[in-house]
Amino acid sequence: MIVTETYDAVLIGGGIMSATLGTLLKQLEPDWKIAVFERLSDVAQESSNAWNNAGTGHAALCELNYTPEGPDGTIDPTKAIGINEQFQQSRQLWSALIEQGVLDEPSTFINPTPHMTFVRGEKDVAFLKKRYEVLREQPLFAGIEYSEDSRVINQWAPLLMHKRRKGEPFAATRVPAGTDVDFGSLTRQLFAHLDEQGVAVAVNREVRNLSRQKDGTWKVSFRKTVGRTPGSVNARFVFVGAGGWAIKLLQRSGIPEIKGYGVFPIGGQWLKTSNPELVSQHKAKVYSQASVGAPPMSVPHLDTRVVDGETSLLFGPFATFSPKFLKQGRITDIVAQVRPGNLWPMLKVAIDNPGLIKYLVSELLKGHAKKVDSLRDFMPSARDEDWELLQAGQRAQVMKKDPKKGGVLQFGTEVVSSADGSIAGLLGASPGASTGASIMLGLLKTCFPDRIAGWEPTLHSLIPTYGETLNGDAAKSSQVLQQTASVLQINA
Repeated sequence: MIVTETYDAVLIGGGIMSATLGTLLKQLEPDWKIAVFERLSDVAQESSNAWNNAGTGHAALCELNYTPEGPDGTIDPTKAIGINEQFQQSRQLWSALIEQGVLDEPSTFINPTPHMTFVRGEKDVAFLKKRYEVLREQPLFAGIEYSEDSRVINQWAPLLMHKRRKGEPFAATRVPAGTDVDFGSLTRQLFAHLDEQGVAVAVNREVRNLSRQKDGTWKVSFRKTVGRTPGSVNARFVFVGAGGWAIKLLQRSGIPEIKGYGVFPIGGQWLKTSNPELVSQHKAKVYSQASVGAPPMSVPHLDTRVVDGETSLLFGPFATFSPKFLKQGRITDIVAQVRPGNLWPMLKVAIDNPGLIKYLVSELLKGHAKKVDSLRDFMPSARDEDWELLQAGQRAQVMKKDPKKGGVLQFGTEVVSSADGSIAGLLGASPGASTGASIMLGLLKTCFPDRIAGWEPTLHSLIPTYGETLNGDAAKSSQVLQQTASVLQINA
């Protein structure tokens, strides 16, 4: 008789979400037997890879879509505050892990990089000023600056002003305390520590099926990508953090909670330069307004990136289309997800979003020269020869049932879990990585309701404000921001 190995937890996918959850579980339950399965030859090769994402420490400091304008012209900061609160939990967790020696020097994964918003035209200038007036009153946004003065903006980001046309209305906000995060390096460091702690981090293992056993555990069936040898283990808890493939595995698990969900893949490309003359003149992540019909993840931005100690600039992303759910996925992915329960919501999304389809087609028709033309809206002095195209990661945006509309396209992330909490998966995209600690804390509370109270002392030691909010307390907000900035060496 063959005895199948049983784990307390199996995490599928070698990205930042599995790395964060695995780290939390090992801190909370040091004796638990945990395994991680990654289909590629190393961890952090898909969306967590530094060149597959923008590296923005998303704290809603510069992203305009997090502060919508109402019909009456008022700015609602609720979402921006919520995302900033979540990012502060990530900062606290990373700080605690640095102090424990789990993570290396902060500069190996996080670097101070001001976050800016730059807009043109009277309408957007008026919007940005109203946004600034609202956010400056929020403790978590203390230090935000606003200017319509070309001389000031030139000091903040010279490339925005070189050869800028006179008489054009423009404005910018700046938060010096922004960050650039190498989520690939962070992920690799977390998994390296988990490996040292006895967690089985198995690469070249493609999970093919999830099936419930009579004893309540899950049979996790996989195949080695080298040699194609099949295998399986049992797990008391399963987390599916496999990016776009999460939908496929959750569907195969048969849990009713996944019924009605689908995903829409959107790829991307960057323009990249390592020209020292340009890199030395720009130290910021500068966001602007999205094009009409563009998804929020395609908001244009000109970014400083620090990867493996080397600094470069990225501009984009430019949307591309591929039916694959992962950069290294399969062309049948988008069709293979179709089920009777999600067909209508997916069709309804297509019917209701003609602007998105039009936008994707227009983006696909852009060549290198046209992409540099788009860059010139930010950087009028941009030259074609200084920039090269780089393929970004795939984003699988959530589509799901909606009682009123039939189906909606949702931006952001969503955890889908079984009623008994024995399996959970993460769907969606940005700002997921930046808010990973908060997302995983929510997952722990949902999936382990009988254990969460006993875990709280440890969680408080890792994230001192666990269970609290910061923005309502200016003194505490300032204290936490300063303390984490000091440990992470990101003082503005």
